[in-house]
Amino acid sequence: MYAIVEIAGQQFKVQKDQKVFVHRLQGAEGDVVNFDNVLLLDNNGQVTIGAPVIEGAAIAAKILRHLKGDKVIVFKKKRRKGYKKKNGHRQYLTEIVVEDVIASGFKSDKKAKVASKKATTKKVEVKEEKAAEPAKIAEVKEEKKTAKKPAAKKTLKKADDLKKIEGIGPKIASILVEAGYETFAKLAKADPEKIREILLEKGGKRYAMHDPTTWPKQAEMAAEGKWDELKKWQDELDGGRS
Repeated sequence: MYAIVEIAGQQFKVQKDQKVFVHRLQGAEGDVVNFDNVLLLDNNGQVTIGAPVIEGAAIAAKILRHLKGDKVIVFKKKRRKGYKKKNGHRQYLTEIVVEDVIASGFKSDKKAKVASKKATTKKVEVKEEKAAEPAKIAEVKEEKKTAKKPAAKKTLKKADDLKKIEGIGPKIASILVEAGYETFAKLAKADPEKIREILLEKGGKRYAMHDPTTWPKQAEMAAEGKWDELKKWQDELDGGRS
């Protein structure tokens, strides 16, 4: 019987009583170690391949000694660059002997702890869910009691097109809307002197030069729907001036 097993990042073909040199392992000389990353197992001609490892299979081994490998010379050179570098390296190794190849039934301490932890967590979650059910039911009832009816949507009144007033352009219209004169009815009640102050404050001297004397009267006619009369009058106006 032999097995392909991964030990410290390397794969080895091992069988019982075989000695292997592997990368340095944690543990003292004489300690027994188990390796459960078995990738392939040949049991008297019956081959089992892991996906990626074989569940329940493992290799039991004993640490014989810790040692260093042979020195390896690492030499680097770049021609015509004047670059040379020479280093030596000795790999830290551990010699082990395979004591047994376990085909099935092995369960590592790590996997056992994980399984136990998962089972305990699942039980706790089930208990917490059962305990939380009455609280959830009470919370739903409380929400139904305190639920308020959705507030009715406010209908915003659309602003009138103040540009229909002779002498009012897009910029002045935006200034008047910002000042609260967004409809013909509100503009009809406005004081021309007040409008002139607003134009001076918001737009400067350039817009304060406009004459708003006829704007309230025009707005009044527009609010009342007297468009024909307003149009006839506007033909006689010059930039809003009579």
